[in-house]
Amino acid sequence: MKKLNIVQYGCGKMSVYTMRYVFEKGAKIVGAFDINPDVIGKDIGEVIGDKKTYKIKVQDAKNFEKYLLSHDVDCVIVTTLSYLADMHETLLICARCGVNAITTAEEAFFPQNSSPKYFNEINELALENGCTICGSGYQDVFWGNLISVLAGATHKITKIKGKSSYNVEDYGIALAKAHGAGLSKKEFAKEVASADEISDAERKKLIKEGKFVPSYMWTVNGWLCSKLGLTVKSQTQKCVPHIAKEDLKSTTLGMTIPKGACTGMSAVVTTETKEGITLETECIGKVYNSKEFDCNDWTIEGEPNTRVVIERPSTVELTCATVVNRIPDVMMAPAGYFTTEFMPENFYKTESLEKYVLEYDDCCCGDDCECHHHE
Repeated sequence: MKKLNIVQYGCGKMSVYTMRYVFEKGAKIVGAFDINPDVIGKDIGEVIGDKKTYKIKVQDAKNFEKYLLSHDVDCVIVTTLSYLADMHETLLICARCGVNAITTAEEAFFPQNSSPKYFNEINELALENGCTICGSGYQDVFWGNLISVLAGATHKITKIKGKSSYNVEDYGIALAKAHGAGLSKKEFAKEVASADEISDAERKKLIKEGKFVPSYMWTVNGWLCSKLGLTVKSQTQKCVPHIAKEDLKSTTLGMTIPKGACTGMSAVVTTETKEGITLETECIGKVYNSKEFDCNDWTIEGEPNTRVVIERPSTVELTCATVVNRIPDVMMAPAGYFTTEFMPENFYKTESLEKYVLEYDDCCCGDDCECHHHE
């Protein structure tokens, strides 16, 4: 099989790693797109920070669909925004062109329980045109498969508790703003926290209309319940601000966050299931001070109790490596919007990526599948 042809959509901080990892895993970046005029026209080597010139220039995103329709592309990596309401058009273009896509957008990890409107729209087009769309990244391993594997070593589970923190400075301005970084307490209460001070009926209405703004753990809890075979009875979320104890410079926001303003937030999601297992998960995203660092902390309560703590994970690099390692799985998966709890656990790729597309005897959907791989 030929080397895989990959297109990068979004040439910001994450693409520095995804593009380099693609090359180092034996595939090729054949096109790159962005909306930022400061990036458009640059050779991707300059974006990566490589001295090498690849002769692939970042193109205006307006040309994205035309490019996909006229070129041989195996998969698109999308590293732009966090929510489907903001970036689903990009995935729709991929689905419409019949090109596989994987995105780091946090909501895309399991959008069925937060944006079924956009999920169904993308799914129908991808089914029609024989391609696979999915979301992956850090949560795929560290909030998802790591926990499900630990659950497999547990006799009885009563509660799953998770807490993960990350520095919004590492992910760009869109994510920082989504976490309320730089807002005053009053602004945070009005623009962020108020969105969750609603009834279940109001939340269901927003979800149906595609207007709900889920925290990152909202989709993770849905993914875990699907992976573990749990039936959701209820799910709620609450966003709490983190307050600066001193003036704090943010290069991403281009400002100094004053003492007493918000550096970001904690989002706590509680899920009750018919099986009696509670999921209580929290993600903390904020602008760090000099003493803070990323941490991933999960506990499975029951028989026995098990806790796993990972301090200082390289969250950005782990996100990008997970996405690149997932590309063969995306290419082998059934057509449609296919979330990763139904894919094999991600594993380290020792050889060039195209080798793993060839070596699978069966797709992850089973012997009698009718996925696009067997067309």
